[in-house]
This record gives sequence, structure tokens and C-alpha cells, in this order.
Amino acid sequence: MKPFPPPQIPANELRPSRRWYAIAGAIAVVLIVMGVAIGAFRFNNAIDAVDTNHQFANGDIVTLRLEPGSEKTIWIRDEEFGPSAAPKCSIIGPGDPGLTDPGVDVFLTRDETWNPLYTIDVPRAGDYQVTCSSHASSKYAIGDSGGFFALAGWLVLAIALPILGITICAVIVLVTAFRRSRHRKQLLAERHGSGGGNPAHARPGPVPAHSECGLALPRS
Repeated sequence: MKPFPPPQIPANELRPSRRWYAIAGAIAVVLIVMGVAIGAFRFNNAIDAVDTNHQFANGDIVTLRLEPGSEKTIWIRDEEFGPSAAPKCSIIGPGDPGLTDPGVDVFLTRDETWNPLYTIDVPRAGDYQVTCSSHASSKYAIGDSGGFFALAGWLVLAIALPILGITICAVIVLVTAFRRSRHRKQLLAERHGSGGGNPAHARPGPVPAHSECGLALPRS
């Protein structure tokens, strides 16, 4: 006799819900988009970090409109940047502006290399005057604080976010699929077991006091 197929379990009865697949996909998409956006934004900033079109030389006075937290930096062209040049800059303006160590970074063009010389720190919004000098024929430019070294750090983050999104998505999908499969097996076992198993075999009754040939046995 052909056995009956096991009962089918509707997909919407299984847990966890299939919505977790959509959640996993949404997490991956959001983190990938964030990574691409950060990478593109920081790359555009890095390639325009230094205003090399407005260079100034020793003794030139440059007037800047600055606000607190503007993170502007004075950059110097690499060929004039060395111990023998000993470049120095100063700034005057409202409050007590200062010049601080910018750290290590670099900005590259087709035929020039620039290094950060000072980071400008101003206490209030206003017009500030910057002037620089050195023992060489140095060239300076104003730019942002982040160059290509800073870009490298942001690119690591931009790459890590999509990888993280894909990893989280894969984990959620695998865990959801595993738990739904286990829930399906559980429901099948419950419904198959309660749906009428094999009928119980009839127990043999007491043997009648007759022989198999239908003869009455003698009474004692």
C-alpha cells in the first residue's frame, strides 16, 4: 500500500518569519551605500584638499575668513620643505589664534608634493592674516587638514562597511534558514504523530477449550 505523503507546512507558519530575509538584505544595502558614500565623499575632499591654484611665497600676507573648527591647514611644497629651509608661519586676528602641529600627511598633484606645515586654530569667526617665511624660496598654500594619509584611513572604513553588511546579511540568512528548517521538522513530527499512526494490532483472545479439529476435549 502506498504511504501517505507527510502534511505540508505553510511557509507563514514557520518561525522565524521570512521578514528576517528582508531585514538582512536591508542591512547589507544600507552599509554598502554608506561605505560607497563615505569613500566617494572623502576621495573628492582629498583630491581638492590643497588650493594649489592660490599659492603664496615668503612674506606674502594672506587674509582668510575662518570660523572655529574650520580645520584649515597651511601646506608647503615638498621641494622646499626641509631642515635647511626652516619654514615659519604666523597668524593674527580676533582673539588668540594659534598654529599647531598638523601631524604627518601628504598631498599629491601631477608634478608636485605638498606637506602640512601648520593647522590653524581660531577661537572665533573673523578675518585672519597669515604670513610665512623660510631660508628657501618656499611656496605655500591653504587647504584642509586631511590629505592622502587621512584618505587611506577613511578608505579602510569605506571598505569595511560593505564587508560588514554582507557578513551580517549572510549570518542572518543562514540562522533564519536553519531555524525555519528545524521548526518545519518539529511541526511535521507533531502533526504526523497525531494524525493517526499505525492502528494497534488486536491482541489474541483466550484459546477456546476446543481442539483445532473441533473436537471437545475430555473433561477431567
